[in-house]
Amino acid sequence: MSDPGQNELQFDVSKSFEESGIKFFRPFEVRIKATIGSGITVLFGHSGSGKSTLLKCIAGLVEPDAGRVALGAETLFDSARGVSAPVAKRRIGMVFQSLALFPHLKADENIAYGLRGGDDASRRKKVDAIIDAFRIRHVRNHRPEYISGGEKQRVALARALVTEPRALLLDEPLSALDPGTKSHIMDDLRTWIADRQLPVLYVTHSREEVFAMAHRVIALQNGHMVGQGTPREVLGGALHEAIAEWSALENIFDGSITARHESQGTMTFRTGAIQLEVPLGRAKSGERIRVGVSAHDILLATGLPQGLSARNIIPGRVMELKQRDAVVSVRVDCAGTELEAYVTPSALHALGLTRGKQLWVVIKTHSFFLLQSRSD
Repeated sequence: MSDPGQNELQFDVSKSFEESGIKFFRPFEVRIKATIGSGITVLFGHSGSGKSTLLKCIAGLVEPDAGRVALGAETLFDSARGVSAPVAKRRIGMVFQSLALFPHLKADENIAYGLRGGDDASRRKKVDAIIDAFRIRHVRNHRPEYISGGEKQRVALARALVTEPRALLLDEPLSALDPGTKSHIMDDLRTWIADRQLPVLYVTHSREEVFAMAHRVIALQNGHMVGQGTPREVLGGALHEAIAEWSALENIFDGSITARHESQGTMTFRTGAIQLEVPLGRAKSGERIRVGVSAHDILLATGLPQGLSARNIIPGRVMELKQRDAVVSVRVDCAGTELEAYVTPSALHALGLTRGKQLWVVIKTHSFFLLQSRSD
């Protein structure tokens, strides 16, 4: 078994930009230090938080102003020692959102492009193996313009992995795909990474991808790390409010704890005229806190639900319906407390939802996140 340290990716880098360079509205600095082992570490944060810049510093596409990047025992960049390995020597696979497939090359030619050394037979064997692993044999002889978005994504991933990189950097590789295609690719990617014990930095805005893919999460804001740990530790539990603002928590409520239920692992939280059961936290009875919940995690029912495990079942009235991409936003008034839920168009019609309709809001206890303010 290999030494786990051989797979560690270490980075401690800083990079500043002026308004006259990259078009930021103000001077911007990325300053991030972390060590990641094998498996998928997600970089999570809003646009402009420094995620892509960090990947480019690690890959060698952007040179940091100061710091160090190492992969295992090898130093890839060290400003103090004047070390800066060229991109090709770092053996780091990269897939960016643009994919950058060569339009004049067939799928298998795109995949083979980065292979160097060995004879033709060994290169063909490697290409064939990864084509089968990512299930794209049926498009191997097609150019990118003739294959689907999901197939292009698979080709781009195969091209990055066929070179047997020592680490992998993925910058929102699945953002343009439908949920079904995305799920299948994530399954194949997870399997490939687990078999080879690669350290992976994976950039996404999607909470769903975080919980589906990540072993660990590093949350960034304004070029700095504001949280790290397991997905539940970073995006659940005592969630930092700076993260909550851009982590798809459409509903954030102010209120106070009215009771703690230690044996049940819950607390009673009151906001306005309604009471909610939320996960047990450090807050004491009587203490004011904030809680948040994603619009995706709220269910709606037109009749009083019976026999559910969900502990929060609240009567409400539809205030507003609004189409948002592939979902419909439903704003509901629950005794003066407003919340937003997302439903599919088919669910909207099946439930017969219209403005003013009476319904029931259903929320599982552990769908709530307990928030910390920025000052904490």
